[in-house]
Amino acid sequence: MSRSKIFGIIAVVVVIVCAFLPWITVGSKTGPLDFTGLNTFNSNFGEPGKVNVFFGVVVGLLFLLKGKMAPRINLFLAAFLVAWTFRNLLLFSRCEMGECPERHVALFLSLVASLGAFVAVMFTNNGRPAEKKEN
Repeated sequence: MSRSKIFGIIAVVVVIVCAFLPWITVGSKTGPLDFTGLNTFNSNFGEPGKVNVFFGVVVGLLFLLKGKMAPRINLFLAAFLVAWTFRNLLLFSRCEMGECPERHVALFLSLVASLGAFVAVMFTNNGRPAEKKEN
């Protein structure tokens, strides 16, 4: 297995783990609430971490497959994962009604890891032998 595939699988695992970690903390009258990707306490955020986990698993599995179609599909899905995590960053980190949430590192780490998975898809050689350079 190539280094780029291993790096991509590690990046996808980080995206999945970050969905379970706190993304923001919002102060409320009853006390601070920690929002994760999967637990948003009946807010309007929904549960975007489920999409991160789903696409993370699919992208990770496509790293393990060989053939021509798997890398092509993986390119599209990894790009969608980057777009979705960027959407989550914008959605969760915005200020509403004069109250700004405290952002945690897992929100940013999720975006960086999804970008890493996308870069790993771009640099995967898909079972083709490396080109030989002539001197």
